[in-house]
Amino acid sequence: MYTKYHLKSAEDINTDILDAIKAAFKSKPIIITVEEDKSEYEITDEMKAVLDDRLQEDESTYLSAEESIKQLNKKYGL
Repeated sequence: MYTKYHLKSAEDINTDILDAIKAAFKSKPIIITVEEDKSEYEITDEMKAVLDDRLQEDESTYLSAEESIKQLNKKYGL
């Protein structure tokens, strides 16, 4: 069994969370792992370079977002 707690900040850690963990797991051995939430999307330098290249493309060859998604669905079954 495992439980995840998603907090907006480490400042949100309080005794209520510890009490909830104690109640859920009682005297069972547990492992607590703390990691930074990376769910906010970060654009790498490589991604930025690709986007910059796309901005330099001829606008007459652009595909709409809808057409791009349609082609991706057809090709990859997304």
